[in-house]
Amino acid sequence: MDVSEMLASLIVIWLAAKLAGGAMERAGQPAVLGELLAGVLIGPGVLGIVHESPLLHALAEIGVVLLLFEIGLESDLGELLRAGAQSSVVAVIGIAAPFLLGFGLAELWGKPTLAAVFIGATLTATSVGITARVLADLGRLQDAAARVVLGAAVVDDVLGLVILAVVSGLARTGTVSVAGTAMILVKAAPFLVLAIGLGIRYAPALLQWVGLMKARGSLIVYAVFFCVLLAAVAERMGLATIIGAFAAGLVLARTERRAHIEDQIRPVADLFVPIFFVTIGMQVDPATLNPFAGAGGGLALALALTAVAVVSKLAAGLGVYRRGIRRWPVAVGMIPRGEVGLIFAGIGRGSGVIEEAVYAPIVAMVMLTTFVVPPWLKAVYREP
Repeated sequence: MDVSEMLASLIVIWLAAKLAGGAMERAGQPAVLGELLAGVLIGPGVLGIVHESPLLHALAEIGVVLLLFEIGLESDLGELLRAGAQSSVVAVIGIAAPFLLGFGLAELWGKPTLAAVFIGATLTATSVGITARVLADLGRLQDAAARVVLGAAVVDDVLGLVILAVVSGLARTGTVSVAGTAMILVKAAPFLVLAIGLGIRYAPALLQWVGLMKARGSLIVYAVFFCVLLAAVAERMGLATIIGAFAAGLVLARTERRAHIEDQIRPVADLFVPIFFVTIGMQVDPATLNPFAGAGGGLALALALTAVAVVSKLAAGLGVYRRGIRRWPVAVGMIPRGEVGLIFAGIGRGSGVIEEAVYAPIVAMVMLTTFVVPPWLKAVYREP
């Protein structure tokens, strides 16, 4: 890809992402769905305007690293400690049930064990941002059920990182074994503990030193430097880069410059993150969702995955044991997969573990679970 072709591709990607994302937001849906659909439309499967290339892949990788850095900045380790037993029970059920049912469905569908593990892992994701937005619109963020969902999401994020570390490592080795899985966990847990512990200890001093510098953009440069450093260390250890990026965000979220970093990283992320979601959509071939392809067709698998995704997250509502907390808002609030599920799917596709015939149904499942939650949650809260 030469320079002119690269620039043309970026123009098309940014324009399509913003137009489609804006249309989705006006329809009351998250912009990420529009960016996905834009990728499907301009990609090789439909119009063929933009094609994958190593450069676009690299830009997309930068986008997903910045996305997890942002998510880390918006998270709070203190909230994890305050989430309590109730939120933790909901989170654990909301991870275990989707993984087991997703793995079982993939096995019944005749998929290899490693692919089945990835499919199950993808179903564990929860994107609480969509739920939080609906709850905010309804004025229910202080509702008891809302607090349980938001607390469970914090626990879900941390457990999801561990799951991501494991499945990423399995994708590298190409095999599933108890010893291999244990080794990945042995590397992932100390990395997170050390990265966050040392970061919290020394990051304030680093930012204080950065504050003395007069050069333009010093804060954002050193914040991104810290993010990329931890991402690179995670990669060297055989873990996913986004685990390091998330850890960096968690660390800097504990500093007094958190708000300034968030403000300065947002426009940078606005440029790169849509590239990631558009390229995810570009990899989807709509032909694989052909309803006339028989029982093993992509559409049948997409609907089966969606059914499992919804039912398994509704099971999380059974974990509500405290009186005065409604189960249905908690159960429905855990359903959307959003950007987290797409990250899992993208890693599986990039490593070759998930084939096109499975990848498109997974993306369709993520989109359907995201579409269904806003009206469903509103209906649940309208009930007497």
